[in-house]
Amino acid sequence: MSSFQNRIIGAARLDVRVYEEVEADTEAMGQAMGVVVLSSLAAGIGSISKGGGVGIVIGTILALIGWYLWAYITYFIGAKMLPEPQTKTTPGELLRTIGFSSAPGLIRVLGIIPGLMGVVFLGASVWMLVAMVIAVRQALDYQSTLRAVGVCVIGWIIQGLIFALMFSILGGGVKPT
Repeated sequence: MSSFQNRIIGAARLDVRVYEEVEADTEAMGQAMGVVVLSSLAAGIGSISKGGGVGIVIGTILALIGWYLWAYITYFIGAKMLPEPQTKTTPGELLRTIGFSSAPGLIRVLGIIPGLMGVVFLGASVWMLVAMVIAVRQALDYQSTLRAVGVCVIGWIIQGLIFALMFSILGGGVKPT
C-alpha cells in the first residue's frame, strides 16, 4: 500500500493504478476526505484576498458537502442509470476515488501570488475534472472514457442545481447589514 503522500502525487499525476488502489482500499476513506479538505484549504488560501478567513472555513465545508453529494449522484447515475455490463461498485468506492481526484486542487494555494489566482484556479479546475473522469471510469469499471465524461457532466449539472436551490432557500445571496 502506498503512503498518503504518494497517493496524492499519483492521483495528481492521473495514475490509474492509484485510483484502482484507493477504490479497493476500504480503509482509505479518511485519506480521501483528507485530500478534499487539503484541496479546499489550498483554494481558501489561494483566494484569501477575496474570501478572507471565513471563506476558507465555508469553502472547506462546502467542498466536503459537494464531494459527498457528487459521489452519491455519480453512483446513482453511473451504477444504476448508465452502467456498462461489467460495472460493479459501491458508494464508498466512488467517495474514495472522487476524493483523490481533488489532489490537483492543491496547486490552488499558488493563487496567493498576486496576478496568478485566475490562471491557477482555471488550470486546477481542468486538471481536477480530468482526474474526476479517471476516478469515475475506474470506480465504475467503465471501458468507455466518454461514458465517464457523460456521467461526470450530468452529475456536475445536478450537483450545481442542488447547490443553487440550497443557496436560494438558505438566502446565500443575502448580504449581512
